[in-house]
Amino acid sequence: MSWKRFSCFLVMALALFAWSNAGAYETFLGPTGVIKWDKAKAYDGYTLFVPNGGTNIYLIDMEGNVVHEWDTPYINDEYAVLLPNGNVLRGAMHPESEPLAVYFGGSAGLLQELSWDNKVVWQYKLNSPKGIHHHAFDRMPNGDTLLLAWEQHTWDQAISKGREPKTIYASGPVSPMDPKKQPVQGIWSDLIQEVDKDGKVVWEWHVWDHIGNGPDQININYVLPVNLAGQGDIMSGPDWTHGNTVEYLPAKDQVIFNSRNFSEFFIIDKKTGKIVYRYGNPSTHGAGRAPAGYSDDGDQILFGEHCVHMLPNGNITLFDNGTSRPSGNYSRAIEMDPITNKIVWQFASNGAPAQANSFYSPFQGGVQKLPNGNYLICSTHGGHVFEVTPDKQVVWEFENPIGAKNKVYCTREDFSQDFFVHRAYRYGKDFPGLQGKDLTPHGKINPGCPDFRTMFEEATAKNQK
Repeated sequence: MSWKRFSCFLVMALALFAWSNAGAYETFLGPTGVIKWDKAKAYDGYTLFVPNGGTNIYLIDMEGNVVHEWDTPYINDEYAVLLPNGNVLRGAMHPESEPLAVYFGGSAGLLQELSWDNKVVWQYKLNSPKGIHHHAFDRMPNGDTLLLAWEQHTWDQAISKGREPKTIYASGPVSPMDPKKQPVQGIWSDLIQEVDKDGKVVWEWHVWDHIGNGPDQININYVLPVNLAGQGDIMSGPDWTHGNTVEYLPAKDQVIFNSRNFSEFFIIDKKTGKIVYRYGNPSTHGAGRAPAGYSDDGDQILFGEHCVHMLPNGNITLFDNGTSRPSGNYSRAIEMDPITNKIVWQFASNGAPAQANSFYSPFQGGVQKLPNGNYLICSTHGGHVFEVTPDKQVVWEFENPIGAKNKVYCTREDFSQDFFVHRAYRYGKDFPGLQGKDLTPHGKINPGCPDFRTMFEEATAKNQK
């Protein structure tokens, strides 16, 4: 290792030692891999993650060793989950021979189940103006799969549904991800599908069927500010509701749907299709005050949230991104009680907005409550995955080292690289899908890089003597 790089690690070690118990690590030039592990307090297991823009899926142990890897021909879309049978379920970018129907953030077109030995055992393609799979999915107890999709409607159809004509685009905006740079035509609203193992659609729910101004309806004239991170033209126009989470709730035969652009999540009765609960932004349906300029959040609680999940006790966890929050941009992990509508736990950069950028991620992100009561938090834009205890002590931290084309970086020294991780999931050693599997470590996720965690722990022990 060069003296310049060693000096960088030394500086990072001293800086981290100074505040090791203060909060989650973040730096522009810091080391990658597992940088902290409190063995006594962390939930022992294996972490599944997908580097955005890559083709591989990784399962790592608590020390950052790769214990299994899926090498696929298609670019991953957002995230993957490990199923009880040991397979992984993941979204993927549609093959280049069949281009995506639309290039919004989260576009996929393909959902695949891969066996432990990397074979495609099930897949479902949905990629046309009648529907393009994006972002999220959920394997149901009956073996069917829920998934999110967009469907296209013309602007004339939107006007007939009550859209204000003055908000209509004469020529649609161009998505920055579209290689052909063609204007997006019409409005693309969210739909939810349930498909069986044969790929047959057995249930659908369409935002388009629930447009209106009531508490159980979705306002077609509620749009994001056009200045939102340079994406407002797309998000306030064609990509109107921008869902990013779907999950089946078997206890009451319900479905959670989250809209990033509305800053709300909805609980839908699957039998009737009615919205029976919503939370996050009452101003969307006239039930509360909208934000009103600098520092005034109004009655809005969530700002661009992701990864909404119901716990066995009925509480809900989510990653509140905090994008364009008038009182300050900061992200937080939340657990809330839908009975009382109260936040019962949150982690927001040492619990206070004052240190807003400790793990700020303007888009994407995830939270998983672990069996021991800890929370695994994924701050996407930093590629930063960390575990915190209920009393908000950081006990495990990981910085994704994998950039474009699967290149490994020892430090965050190349600002052109995208180290994003949309979500990560921890699986305990007793997880059914891991039983009987070979979990022998195959080497570090960042081979050839200094073992910063060991260096830091040794320096800490020496200082305490």
